[in-house]
Amino acid sequence: MKHTNKETLAKGIKFLAGALPLAFIGPSVIYSAFNNQDKPLYLPILILGILACAGSVFLMFRGIKTLMKALFND
Repeated sequence: MKHTNKETLAKGIKFLAGALPLAFIGPSVIYSAFNNQDKPLYLPILILGILACAGSVFLMFRGIKTLMKALFND
């Protein structure tokens, strides 16, 4: 009988926990950047928001992949 690898499962949950704040912060920063298009820091703030969203997506995929590895034990 196979058992779940608890260390790998915890690592996957940590990745997903790191993605959660970025999933809320990224769109908020992008929205703020689009509301202030006439300001000089528009472009750096927009890039920061896009990077936060991309980081969230990356951490979500990595977390789900790690969870699947822990549960189904490649």
